[in-house]
Amino acid sequence: MAGDRTDQRWDHTQNFSYVWTIHNFRFFVEERTELIRSSTFSTGDNEIWCLIAYPNGFDEVSADYLSVNLVLLSCLKMHVWAKFQFWIISAEGEKTQTMRISRAIRFVPGLGYGFKKYILRDFLFSNASHLLTDDKLSLFCRVSIIQDSFRISNQNRKPGIQVPRCTLADELGELWENSQFTDCCLVVAGQEFRVHKAILAARSPVFRAMFQHDMKESKSNHVEIHDLEPHVFKAMMGFIYTGKAPDLDSMAAAVLAAADKYGLQRLKVMCEDALCRDLSVENAAHTLFLADLHSSGQLKIQALDFITAHASEVSETQGWKAMVGSCPHLVAEAYRSLASAHLPFLEPPFKCLKPS
Repeated sequence: MAGDRTDQRWDHTQNFSYVWTIHNFRFFVEERTELIRSSTFSTGDNEIWCLIAYPNGFDEVSADYLSVNLVLLSCLKMHVWAKFQFWIISAEGEKTQTMRISRAIRFVPGLGYGFKKYILRDFLFSNASHLLTDDKLSLFCRVSIIQDSFRISNQNRKPGIQVPRCTLADELGELWENSQFTDCCLVVAGQEFRVHKAILAARSPVFRAMFQHDMKESKSNHVEIHDLEPHVFKAMMGFIYTGKAPDLDSMAAAVLAAADKYGLQRLKVMCEDALCRDLSVENAAHTLFLADLHSSGQLKIQALDFITAHASEVSETQGWKAMVGSCPHLVAEAYRSLASAHLPFLEPPFKCLKPS
């Protein structure tokens, strides 16, 4: 987005800061835009972040406020511990309207934290000459990455007893692969698979509800699965038993649908990542459709960013033309993404669009 810049400086506490200028802020409020996202930015350890602003609040409770979030998109580790704070930069260049998180928050990829009631919109507009000069809102976010103190202290430890690695995932995987001690049968496209109700219930809220309630599946220990192909089902079961990502190169979209249906959030994010890495001009529109269909927020952001960056080419594809007729709300979102990025209008069919 125009006006973005990253101001990073690294010391022993690993602080970095990011300034995001949102142009035409009043337009987003009046158009009831759900959210605005910044460009992505990175830190010294290859964490990828972005900021998200909700001009009309995050939910009903915050409907009169501007809500702001800091989101970790990806990192090399499983998680990052961080503190953060937000300011608004005034017309005079001063930082004002400070809100901070003083305790460390555990960020995992795909999740964000922030302030639902950051600032009242009426207060912003009544102080527009001070806070919204030329209808531009400048947000300043500073993040402090917390070092892994255990890892640091370990550098000076003497060698001790070697603890074997945990083999729980391998052992549970063998239960699935060898159908040992099973107590339920799942039937997929005529194929029978023996499973363990306790493991499925522990991992999936959908299976848990199925086995908890007085349903025929719970009584008979025989469940028909009608909407999955066997190879997709096997990939999902492998994840349920081991927590390891299946081979998603050729079936990320199908596994995404299964993960969404059965409440497997981590598998959903794995599929989002695979689809994001496979984004191209030809599949960008379909990927946006999948992200919207399965409420995959981070994939949707990446697809919109890709379409914004390759708008002329994407608008000529069959996938885009099909979406114009079937999903006008997604076309309108792409249009708003273009407008917020201050890119020139595209050739038809983009040119004739109006924001919804």
